[in-house]
Amino acid sequence: MNGIEKITARIETDTKAEVEAILREAEEKAASVRAGYQAKAEAEAKAAAEAGKEAAKRQAERLESAAQMEAKQQQLAAKQACLDEAFARAKKKILSLPDGEYAELLAKMAVRASKSGKEEILLNAKDCRRVGEQVVSKANEMRKNGKMKLSGETREMEGGLILRDGSVEVNCTFETELRVLRENMAAEIAKILFG
Repeated sequence: MNGIEKITARIETDTKAEVEAILREAEEKAASVRAGYQAKAEAEAKAAAEAGKEAAKRQAERLESAAQMEAKQQQLAAKQACLDEAFARAKKKILSLPDGEYAELLAKMAVRASKSGKEEILLNAKDCRRVGEQVVSKANEMRKNGKMKLSGETREMEGGLILRDGSVEVNCTFETELRVLRENMAAEIAKILFG
């Protein structure tokens, strides 16, 4: 081997060693970068999983809260329906009382609402025919010298009466009386029904 060949071989060897060193360094840097990205990806995946768990937990809590609210609303609606049914039955029972008891009830209502004892009693057409005169008679008797009279005018109502003194009317229809009673006794009735 002559001098040029030796120099060329040496340059080739040195170049090969340098290339291998550069490749090793590049591989080490690439492995380090890969490890860094791998760790970062794992950390982000873990954070995303934790965030997902938290989001799922919050969603589950919202859904449970909404379900509880819906259950409470349905329970309240059922209670309201029971109260509605109880008052509807009470009204139906009142409307189906025998004539004597029904007239007595209307007379008591008239006396309770009367201020002057001289009011006109207005009934619906059916009640006017059925018990009108009895109501007036009993009310005047209860009122002691009352001078109430049956009006020739009738009103559209399920039952009960309206007292009129001049232009002033007092609404004693069953619908009104039961509504007021319900408002005044709602808590007590609910306690009895759902206690």
